[in-house]
Amino acid sequence: MRNIVLAVGVALILLLGIPVGVLTWFSIRPVTLPQPVLVEVEPGRSFTSVAQELEQLGVVEDGRALRLLARLKQADRGIHVGVYRFAGTLNPLEVLEFMRSGKVEMVHVTIPEGLRVREVVARCVAAGLGSMERYMQLLKDESFIRDLGLEVNAMEGYLFPETYHFAPGTSEAEVLRTMVEQMQAHMEPELLKGGAQHGLTPHELLTLASIIQKEAGNQEEMVRISAVFHNRMQRNMRLQSDPTVIYALEDFDGNLTRADLQQYHPYNTYTIPGLPPGPIACPGEAALHAAAFPADDDALYFVATRAGGHYFSETLREHNNAVRRYQLKK
Repeated sequence: MRNIVLAVGVALILLLGIPVGVLTWFSIRPVTLPQPVLVEVEPGRSFTSVAQELEQLGVVEDGRALRLLARLKQADRGIHVGVYRFAGTLNPLEVLEFMRSGKVEMVHVTIPEGLRVREVVARCVAAGLGSMERYMQLLKDESFIRDLGLEVNAMEGYLFPETYHFAPGTSEAEVLRTMVEQMQAHMEPELLKGGAQHGLTPHELLTLASIIQKEAGNQEEMVRISAVFHNRMQRNMRLQSDPTVIYALEDFDGNLTRADLQQYHPYNTYTIPGLPPGPIACPGEAALHAAAFPADDDALYFVATRAGGHYFSETLREHNNAVRRYQLKK
């Protein structure tokens, strides 16, 4: 009887020891990948299918053993959603811990200042974030725009320019929401107060900032360009900003004609008084600040120089001389 009990005990020890042995052996057996491998874990995907794909791609030798390891470590339900990049030499335990860490591969997209919304979403599509068709639907969806907290009919100007990092598969709606929230975050109370002191609503402040962004040759002169526009509005002078005219032209070829300047439309600040109905581009932080806090400057005109900046004038006579000098090259 004593021998039977001893035999059963030994058998139980061996049976209990097998998983521990598997865990020890399997967790130190590495695989060297000849090139990086990407694996996506979608929401609701089972760890079994993930383990099978890892085996098929050569990240681990045995997917079933990886599942056993995950169960023993109670990690089979702790895998984060996203795309993982596996590279170099990894053992199965390191593969498992990497997926538990949530260090997913990110998509990086840089949005420069001064782009229109359609140019912004084109960059997102080029980076692999969604489809142009879906973006264009959302940009025209008034209920979606209202859901973002915007009291406007279009998102032009409301996508903040900077470098973003998104997880692969991020929806078009979430991309737009993130960019709008960034713009809203940069419209700080101090900025809005500065605009209000000049009689500008938040939407008008953003509109003016977008014009400054398109006009300026560098950040340093933005406050002076802002001063010119503020001065002209105070005197009921038309802004006469070329970028606002260009905004409404289809297939602009780079040659702005006299006929273009005389064409009437809501964005032609040569023919309408004050600001256009909305932004013409997505302004950056410097342009926003310049719109709210213009320089103390009496200039009413500016003209582009050949050095990449602008020459500012207080009188029309001085301005005309500058135009002959820098534009007509006389």
